[in-house]
Parts: sequence; structure tokens; C-alpha cells
Amino acid sequence: MPGATVVNLSRARLGFLVNNTDPVSGYQAYDPSPGHGRPARDQATSRRVALAICTIADIAAGLLGLWIVLYLLDANQANSFVEFVHGVADWLSGWAQDIFTMDTEGLRVVLNYGLPAVIYLLIGHGIAARLNRA
Repeated sequence: MPGATVVNLSRARLGFLVNNTDPVSGYQAYDPSPGHGRPARDQATSRRVALAICTIADIAAGLLGLWIVLYLLDANQANSFVEFVHGVADWLSGWAQDIFTMDTEGLRVVLNYGLPAVIYLLIGHGIAARLNRA
């Protein structure tokens, strides 16, 4: 096999003298794949979308929690900031208004605005976790 000798000699002259490219016995070859068939670009996009969803859910829950605190601390209802927070909280929890009707006004506010805050957190972070796993 004179042809094989020429190929081996030319590799030796160029510095490519590698006898065995297989991994050491007992070890697997390194496969730098970004995931389960998903390109790295898609993974980065889904992580950004998941972060945006988490951020929106956190802001919504934060505004609802802020209204609860402002109400319990008897904040001035005529203040423009308090009016803004109350309006946003009413809009965010519009679907859950008066689920709980009880005599204690503070407890009613905590439950009627706290329930949507918890639901927004659970749904938002659940969707984000699912996007990060996919």
C-alpha cells in the first residue's frame, strides 16, 4: 500500500500526526449539541420570553400587593399615586371582585386582591418554567 504511506508521511510533515482520534476507552465522545434537537438561538429566545412573562406576572402581583398594603395602612385615597395603584389593582383583579364577601373590610380586600396576585404568580411562573424546560 504505497498510497497509505504517502498520506501518513504528508500528515507527519504538516504536524497532523494523530494516531487515534477515538475517545479513551470507558469515556463517551463529547457532543456539543445545544439541547434536544433545539438550536441555541431558539433556546435563548424562549428564555427571553419566559423572563418577560415572569416580569409581567411579578409586576401585576406587586401592584396588587401594593394596593393591599396601601389600603391596610389607610393611605390617603385622594392622592394621585394611591388612585393610580387602586385603579390598576381594580383592573387586574376585576374578574375576582367580590368573590369573598365578609364583614371585615380589610380581610375582604386582602382576599379579593390577594387571590389574583397569587394566581398571576402561579400561572406566570408556571408558563415560564415550561418554556425554559422545552
